[in-house]
Amino acid sequence: MAGRRALLAAAPALLLAGCGFQLRRAANYPFKSIAVVGSGLLAATIRRELKGQGTVTVLAEGADFMGAEVVCQLQDISRSSGIAASTSGGQIRELTLSLTVRYRLVRTEGGKELIPPTSVQQSRDISYNETSALAKENEQELLYRDMTVDIAQQIVRQIGFVKAL
Repeated sequence: MAGRRALLAAAPALLLAGCGFQLRRAANYPFKSIAVVGSGLLAATIRRELKGQGTVTVLAEGADFMGAEVVCQLQDISRSSGIAASTSGGQIRELTLSLTVRYRLVRTEGGKELIPPTSVQQSRDISYNETSALAKENEQELLYRDMTVDIAQQIVRQIGFVKAL
């Protein structure tokens, strides 16, 4: 009876192990140090995410990036919004907010591009009401902040795919 219970308790783990499932692990970077060139929330979030991996040294903001093996250059960050839906009377009912970031990863020694200029985009839809414009403006800022964090995590994952310098 006890053996049967142990087998039933271990069955989910055995099934997951058999299908090749693995929890996401920290990336194994081919470099030991990185500098993130840029300022603001995006650069700070990328630095924090990379430090959280614990396998690479992240240079502080404003430090001489020549001390790093690779440099993540945040080239362009653009916000946009557009009308997603409106009433027959022309009133806006829904907006689409977009955030696009262009970046690249370069070796400091020799300038070899490890990740060529790449764009990452996020978009969110938000309902809109003219009577609560101030509240919607605050909601938009929160959505842009959320998109920034999502993009930072995507960039860190993409950097993790670099296998050789």
